[in-house]
Amino acid sequence: MKILKWTLLISVILGLLFVFVLEPYMKEQTKAHSPEVTRTYQKNEFNISVNYSSPSKKEREIFGNLVPYGMVWRTGANEPTTFATETTIRIAEKSLPAGTYSLWTIPGENTWSIIFNKNIPDWGVTVLSGGKETSRSPEDDVLTVEVPKEELRNTIEKFTIDFEDNSELFMFFAWDRTKVKIPINK
Repeated sequence: MKILKWTLLISVILGLLFVFVLEPYMKEQTKAHSPEVTRTYQKNEFNISVNYSSPSKKEREIFGNLVPYGMVWRTGANEPTTFATETTIRIAEKSLPAGTYSLWTIPGENTWSIIFNKNIPDWGVTVLSGGKETSRSPEDDVLTVEVPKEELRNTIEKFTIDFEDNSELFMFFAWDRTKVKIPINK
């Protein structure tokens, strides 16, 4: 009986140590290499923000290799990227209600699928898969749109999400020599 109590006590202590010490330390260390970035767009009845972690290229081949084509990607590093809008908007002519969403993508050689999901998991990938599977629940997808991919002349070292507003509003992703623009309107 004493052995069982000690085993249980040690298990609880190790669990608490992991939750309160190791997990925060690991998250802090990963953010040192892929810093957290927030971009906002506030104009003409829009109040939109996106929060993501920005990994670096570091001479690696990104799309089709590090980020495979045809597979769901957490769209950045660390925790899932989040997208928030205070009003209902249209993404590539499809309606997205006001709210905060996790943002996922399926990169392709010519087009990308952009997925807005109502569930925001703690981390972007599952631990048991060794980081190869995302923690996205497809049944919680609210909106999926497909947009074309552009080839850039110059290499973008840090993964970037931002907004472009010329005559139309776009949110864009740029990394390596790839750029994807997502049209946003009312």
